[in-house]
Amino acid sequence: MTSAGVMRIAVGFYILLFFAYLFGPLVVMSFTAFNSSEFPSISPWNCITGEWFDVLVKDKHLMGGLRSSLFVGIGVVLLAVPIGLAASLLLTQLQKRARSVMYTVTISPILVPGVVLGISTLVFWERIDRVVLGAEDGFFYDGYFMTIIGQSTFIAAYAMLVFLARLQRFDPGLEEAALDLGATHTQVFRKILLPFLKPAIASAAVLAFLASFENYNTTVFTIVSESTLTTVLASKVRYGINPSISALAVIIIGLTLIGAVVYEYLKRKEEKAASALAAEGLPGMGTASSPRPMRIPVGALTGLVAVSLLAGLWFAQGYDVDECKVRVAEENRVRFEALKQQKLAEAKAKREASGESAEAAVEANQAGRQYQNIFAPTNLGQQVDSAAETETETGAEAAVEANQAGRQYQSIFDPGNLGKQVDSAVENE
Repeated sequence: MTSAGVMRIAVGFYILLFFAYLFGPLVVMSFTAFNSSEFPSISPWNCITGEWFDVLVKDKHLMGGLRSSLFVGIGVVLLAVPIGLAASLLLTQLQKRARSVMYTVTISPILVPGVVLGISTLVFWERIDRVVLGAEDGFFYDGYFMTIIGQSTFIAAYAMLVFLARLQRFDPGLEEAALDLGATHTQVFRKILLPFLKPAIASAAVLAFLASFENYNTTVFTIVSESTLTTVLASKVRYGINPSISALAVIIIGLTLIGAVVYEYLKRKEEKAASALAAEGLPGMGTASSPRPMRIPVGALTGLVAVSLLAGLWFAQGYDVDECKVRVAEENRVRFEALKQQKLAEAKAKREASGESAEAAVEANQAGRQYQNIFAPTNLGQQVDSAAETETETGAEAAVEANQAGRQYQSIFDPGNLGKQVDSAVENE
């Protein structure tokens, strides 16, 4: 194998890893939309179902947020694209020094955090309503209006960059020739510049809509009491979600792929028409097409989708979702009972082991208490004290007995004893 072959394999492997890293989460989320589990997951896999699409349609909060996002996105496109087009045309007409200053000013909203844009938009238009118009909740203090204004402040800069990239390929001599031939500036703009900018307008509109659709940092402050899809999803993530979110992701991914395929089909059709005109020696409507190294395989994707749909329909004929759910519930019950018995057995074994160890500990403690002070230095003193106490008790008893005996004979030599004896004898007589 040559070095070029090794390099191609390495580059292909790197591209594969890159796309796996980029689209892997989307693929995983798409699979979770068809799992009957209550939480978005692919492991363990329960049953194949499409019920979450029905749950999505019946979710009023999600549907309301989706409608609001679509409305705001269309408003942002209608406002941001003309502003970006006007800014790009202005930049192309300025001198170099003034162009750099103007470019810095127009591009600065992209560098400002979305939180700052949202709060500043809210405060500004709220002051306009209360101070200038004297209204508490007037026209300007409206969630949709402020969201469209707040998002357009930085999305217009994205559109401007798209138009600037397209205008760098424009030949100003076409405008000068049209003006020399008597065309007005309006005619030049409408018949020469706009057809040339048509691809850029479409790209800027799609970019503006997607940037508005997924924006959260600015929208969460400007939407006030309303809600868009991003704010609804954020609230659902806090309190728990279900696979209906994955179903929504599948729909968005599907629409995006369909749009990409349609765009590629139309682009190829235009290229074929331009090539046919060039072969006949006629000028084409667009720029000369150049070979592109990578193309979207429209036919392969269409065939893959068709085969997938047919396979799904064939599989759905003999598949019963309710039966599968009953079977999965029974398996989960058996697994839970087995796990419960295992936990009870482990707890019983632990209690028995702890009981035996407690009895052994009590016996060891008693034996230790019996002999733990056998070598204590104070044992000798304690024995002496006990002996002394014994001797003291014995001596006290002897002293009491001696005292009693002494009391019995202590008056035996008293001189009055003789008289006491004579008196007692007389009394007896």
